[in-house]
Amino acid sequence: MTMEHGGPAGARKAEGVGARVPRKEDARHLHGKGNFVADMAMPGLSEVAFLRSPLAHARIGAVRVDASVAGCVALRADMADCRDIVADSTLPTYQSSAQPPLAAGKVRFVGEPVAMAFAPTRAEAEDSIELLDVDYEDLPVYADVFSAQAASADLVHAQWKDNVFVTLTADKDFDAHAAQAEVVVKRNMRLARQCMVPMEGKAVLAYWDHQADQLVVYSATQVPHMIRTILAECLGLDQGRVRVISPDVGGAFGYKCVLQQEELCIAWLAKTYKRPFRFIEDRREHLTAGANSREHHYEMTAYADRRGKLLALDARVTVDGGAYSVWPFTIGLEPGQAVGNLPGPYAFRGYRCVTRAVATNKPGFVPYRGVARTGVCFAIELMMDAIAREVGREPWDVRLENLVQPEQMPYVNVTNKHLDSGDYPASLRKALEMIDAPGVRARQQRGETDGRLIGLGVATYTEQAAHGTSVFATWGTPVIPGFDQATARITPDGGLEVRVGVHSHGQGMETTFAQIANEILGIPVARIKVLHGDTGQTPYSTGTYASRSLVMSGGAVSQACKRLLPRVLHIAAHLLRTPVEQLSVGDGRFAANTAQDTRSVSMGEVADAWYLRPHLLPPDVDPLGLEVTVGYKPKVDTGCFTYASQAATVAVDPATGGVEILDYVVVEDCGTMINPMVVEGQTIGGIAQGIGTAFYEETPYDANGQPLASTLADYMLPGATEVPHMRIHHFETPSPHTEFGAKGMGEGGAIAPPAVLFNAVNDALRALGAAELAQTPLTPYRVLQAIAQGRRCEESGQARAA
Repeated sequence: MTMEHGGPAGARKAEGVGARVPRKEDARHLHGKGNFVADMAMPGLSEVAFLRSPLAHARIGAVRVDASVAGCVALRADMADCRDIVADSTLPTYQSSAQPPLAAGKVRFVGEPVAMAFAPTRAEAEDSIELLDVDYEDLPVYADVFSAQAASADLVHAQWKDNVFVTLTADKDFDAHAAQAEVVVKRNMRLARQCMVPMEGKAVLAYWDHQADQLVVYSATQVPHMIRTILAECLGLDQGRVRVISPDVGGAFGYKCVLQQEELCIAWLAKTYKRPFRFIEDRREHLTAGANSREHHYEMTAYADRRGKLLALDARVTVDGGAYSVWPFTIGLEPGQAVGNLPGPYAFRGYRCVTRAVATNKPGFVPYRGVARTGVCFAIELMMDAIAREVGREPWDVRLENLVQPEQMPYVNVTNKHLDSGDYPASLRKALEMIDAPGVRARQQRGETDGRLIGLGVATYTEQAAHGTSVFATWGTPVIPGFDQATARITPDGGLEVRVGVHSHGQGMETTFAQIANEILGIPVARIKVLHGDTGQTPYSTGTYASRSLVMSGGAVSQACKRLLPRVLHIAAHLLRTPVEQLSVGDGRFAANTAQDTRSVSMGEVADAWYLRPHLLPPDVDPLGLEVTVGYKPKVDTGCFTYASQAATVAVDPATGGVEILDYVVVEDCGTMINPMVVEGQTIGGIAQGIGTAFYEETPYDANGQPLASTLADYMLPGATEVPHMRIHHFETPSPHTEFGAKGMGEGGAIAPPAVLFNAVNDALRALGAAELAQTPLTPYRVLQAIAQGRRCEESGQARAA
C-alpha cells in the first residue's frame, strides 16, 4: 500500500499526536497471547448448545424432552424470572417487538433458539439437543419486504397493525425546487443482505462470583457497560450485582454492539445454577441465525438543471429489518441514518424521503460498519453518474458542481447535518489526479488487446462520526449516549494508568489513547497502560460504535490529562524550587527551562513524593492527588464529518463477466490523525469489506425463508487476491468541535467501495450499451445479464425503427 500525506507541515512528536507509533496490542496477538472467551478455562465449566428452529414462521406446539437429558435442558417456560428483550423507541410510528431469550409461542426466523442444553463439552450438549422433539404448525412466511407489506393476517408480531416497524419521512422545500428542474432522472437500487463475518463470532461465558455475590459475564462485546445495564434489567438484578468483562475481541463491525439472545441465556444459566457456562457461536450459526444487515431498496428520482446541478431529490427507501428490533439501537437507527445521510456531501435544497423498516422472517437487523451510509452512498453516487450520463458530462464534473464548497464550511445541509470542515472538491480532484483520469479515458479509446473493457468510477462520501445526545434522541433509542468518562492516574513509579469505558475490537485504542496522554503529560507510551472493557474497573461509557471512541473517550482522556497536569507541575515546581511557568514537560521529566538552570525531576520523583514521601510536598498541594476522572462530549454533539473521495479503475471481461480492479485510490480527511498507521489500517480493512459488499457477499433466502448461504463455500468473502493495491492520500482539516481536531473514521473505508466499483463497471460497459447495474453483489452472471439486456434493447430499438 502506498501512503501520502497532504496535511499541514510541521514536525511531529516522536510518540504523541500524529506519530506513527506501532500498535502496543499487536505484540500479544502476533505471539498468540491474546485472551479470548474461547481461550478461558474454569473448573466445572459447561458448554451450551441451542436447538434452533428449522422453520421461518411457525407456532410451537408440544416440546418433548427425553428423560435422560431433562436436567440439562431449558425452555422459555423454565425462564420465568427472565424478561424478554424489548427495544422501545420514542419514534411516533414505531411498533415494538419483544424478543424472548428462547422462542415462546412461535418462531419468527430459521435459526431462532427454541431450547438450550448444557454439558461438559459442546459435542455432548449437541447430542442432548438431538433428544428434543418439537411440533411446529406452519404460518405464512414473509421472506421479503414485498410479501411482508402485503400481509393482513398472521403478521410477524400478532399485536401489530401491519408488518412495518417504523416509517420516517422528510420534506424540505421539495415541490418548489423540483418544479424548477429541466432534467428528471429515475433509478432503482438494491443492496443484498449480508452478514458481518468477524473472525470471532458471538462468545460469552458467565459464572457466579460468590465472594462478590455478583454475576460475572465475559462477553465479546463492543459495549460492556450497556450490556450490564440490560442484563441486570432482564434478570431482575441490581446493576451492582452484574459485572461485564469484554476481553480481546476478534472483530465485531457492529455485530457485537447489541444484546444477543445467547448472551442473556448464558447469563441466566449462571445466575440460576451458580456455576460457569459458555457459548461459542460456530460459523454456520453465524451465517444462518446471526444478525443480518445492509438489505436496502431505493426508488430514487433526481431533479436537476441542464448542467446536472441537483435541485431536488425524491426517495423511497425500504429496509428489510428481519423479525426483531435489537436492543439498544432498535431498527429505527437504520432508517434514521438513511433519511438523514442520503444527501451525502452535496449541496441541494429540495428533499423528500420516505424510509420504511419492514419486519420479515429473517434474523434481526444489526448496525454494520457504515450503518446505512454504505447504502445511501451507493444510491446517491449511482444517481450522480446517471445524472451525468443524462446531461452528457463527465461524472466528476457534475459532482464538482454539486459538492459543498470549502468556502461554505461549516455548512448545514438539507437534512440539518452540520458539516463541520473540509474541502470536498479538493479530495475529488486529488483522487482524479492520482488515478490519472485523462490517462484512463485515453486507454479506453485505444482498447485492450485482450478484449477487456476499462472503466473508471468515483465516489465522495461523508461519515457522520461521534454523534451524540441530540442525534440519538431524535432516533428515539432506549439508551442515549452523553458524556464519555476517562480516568487518568499517575502510578507510584511515575507511569500512567488510563481507564476508559469503551472497548477495542481492533481499532488500536491501547496505542492511540496512550499517544494522547503522552502529548499532554510527556510520559513515554511504553509506560502508559490503557485499561478498558471491564465494568468493574472502568468509568461508564455507552461503548464502541459509530466511529465515536477516539473523539469521545479520546477526548475524555485528553481532558483528564489536562486536568492532571497542573497538579503534577505544582509538585515538580516545588521539588525544583522553580516557578511553574518555567517548567517544560517531555519524556517523563520536568525541567527548569532556563539557560542557567538545567535541573529536572522525573515523573517518578513526583509520584514518589505524593505516594511515599509526603513531607516533600508543597503545603498547598491539591488533596485530590494524582488521579482524575473527567466526563467529556464535544460542545457541538451533532457529529463531526469525516469525508473522502475514492476512485477505481477496473477491467471487465465481456465474455465471462469477470471484473479485475486495476487501481484503487483514496483521498481521506478525518481531521487531525492521532496515528496515521491506525488510520490507514482502518481504511484498508474497510475497503476490503466494501469490496465484499460490491462483488461477493450475499445472504439469499428462498420463498420459505430458508437461508441459502450456510457455509463459507456459499457465502463468498474477498481474500488477499481480491483486495487490490491501494494508494492513500491524507488531508488533515481539524474539526473545530473536538479535542486536537480529531474526527472518527472507523467506518469510512467500507462506505464508498460499492458505489465506486459499480460506477467503474457501468462506465466500462457503456461501450456495449449494457443495462446499468444497480444491485449488489456485482457477480459475473449479473454482468453478463446486463450485457445481454442491453443487446436486446438495442435489437428491439432497431426493429422499431425499421
